[in-house]
Amino acid sequence: MSTMETTMTHAVTQPGRLASASRSLKVLAGALLAVGTVLSSSASLAQNTPQLPDVVRIVVPFTPGGSNDVYARALAEQLGQNLGRSFIIENKAGAGGSIGSNDVARAKPDGSSLLFSSNSFVTRAAVDSKLPYDVRTSFEPVALVARGPMLLVTNTEVPFKTIPELIKTAKTSPVNYGSAGIGSIGQLSAELFNSLADTQMTHIPYKGIAGGLTDMMGGRIELMITTPASLGGSLDAGRVKAIAVTSPEPSKFFPELPTIAESVPGYSVEVWWGVYAPAGTPRELVDYLNQEIVKVTSSQRMIKLLANEASEPSKMNSEEFRTFVDSELTKWSTLAKERNISLN
Repeated sequence: MSTMETTMTHAVTQPGRLASASRSLKVLAGALLAVGTVLSSSASLAQNTPQLPDVVRIVVPFTPGGSNDVYARALAEQLGQNLGRSFIIENKAGAGGSIGSNDVARAKPDGSSLLFSSNSFVTRAAVDSKLPYDVRTSFEPVALVARGPMLLVTNTEVPFKTIPELIKTAKTSPVNYGSAGIGSIGQLSAELFNSLADTQMTHIPYKGIAGGLTDMMGGRIELMITTPASLGGSLDAGRVKAIAVTSPEPSKFFPELPTIAESVPGYSVEVWWGVYAPAGTPRELVDYLNQEIVKVTSSQRMIKLLANEASEPSKMNSEEFRTFVDSELTKWSTLAKERNISLN
């Protein structure tokens, strides 16, 4: 018998070995196909991931040291580590944030320039008709970083200790409130109170929150609506007292305080911070940045940092944030017109 005949006979008489070999070949082929699919998918994913410039600047339209600056720097550091890019902070203060905002509005829409700002971004627009940009059309809202309540605080000598008592007092006696200036979130928050509670508290504007806080502790004004961080240690030291939070729901950071809305239905104000890109920035890049920012703000490090301002991170996508910004601008613009609040 020839060698070939012997081999064939051997194979035929041992069908199990042939079947095993066939199965092994099929498994190997399947494995190779799977590897090829994974490699192809990875290459496709890498190809479809938007590419950021090597250097991305985040413009903060306020001076260093405040919450805008602190949060932006923490965000920039973590984004740089996660994405392998250099994220740098540029402080461009002035004109209530409009100088830095305009700088980004005029930048190239390629992801190289971003704006980090608080809700002063919309409150300024609500009272200033001469801004060199349009909040709705000059920017692409990228991500809502965080939000939280403000506090209605008073000096320790006022006769009212609750919101109902404040309303009663304000309808029968003069009540003065302070703010960081015309168009500030502090002023608009108090004027929203006036509008909904039908009171006529008088606005005393200051150049920054510090002057108002000093005068309130000295008894020269009765109250302010401001952020917890701006109070420094005066609240814990008992030099001022908080009687309510401005958020629509109770705050876990101040569980002992009622909401203003419990006594003034419809009242709702929160301080918030967001990131914006110039108009025309590609949608896929905006969405990519949104996803990466949400990852950062969901980290324990950022959650702890945000808690210092009694705020919490947001998981809004970019379209939800756009709708949010639009609603906030409409809300404050309507109020500014109703209460005749204008910088012009």
